[in-house]
Amino acid sequence: MKILLVEDDREISDMLKNFLITENYEVTAAYDGESACQLFFAEEFSLVLLDLMIPKVSGMEVMKVIREKNTVPIIIISAKDSDSDKTLGLGLGADDYITKPFSVAEVLARIKANIRRSTQYVAGMAREIRPMWRLQ
Repeated sequence: MKILLVEDDREISDMLKNFLITENYEVTAAYDGESACQLFFAEEFSLVLLDLMIPKVSGMEVMKVIREKNTVPIIIISAKDSDSDKTLGLGLGADDYITKPFSVAEVLARIKANIRRSTQYVAGMAREIRPMWRLQ
C-alpha cells in the first residue's frame, strides 16, 4: 500500500514516514501543496495523509483538487482543532481528521481502517448481495 504524506514540518514527516515504512507501507513525502498535487497525479496512492497548513497551496485546496478526480481516502492531520475546522475538512471530502499532537499508533489504526473501508468493504458491495435470512 502506498501513502502520500503531505506535511511541511520535516521532523513530523520523517517520524511518520519512518514509522509507516516499518509497518510495510510505501511512503512518498511532499512538503508543500504544489508538489503534493503533482505527486498525487503522477502516481497511484492508497491513502493521503494531509496537513492543512502547508506552503504554496493550502491543504484544503489540495483536497479539493484530489476530490475533483479521485475518491482515495484522505486523512487530515492538523494542529487546527476547532469543531469548525474539523467540520469544514470533513465536509470538503476528508475521510478522517486527526489533531496534533497525535499518537502514531492512532494514526496507524486510522490508516488501516480507512484503507479497509475503501478496499474490502467497497469490493464486498460490488459482489452480489445475498439475503442472510428469509421470511417464511
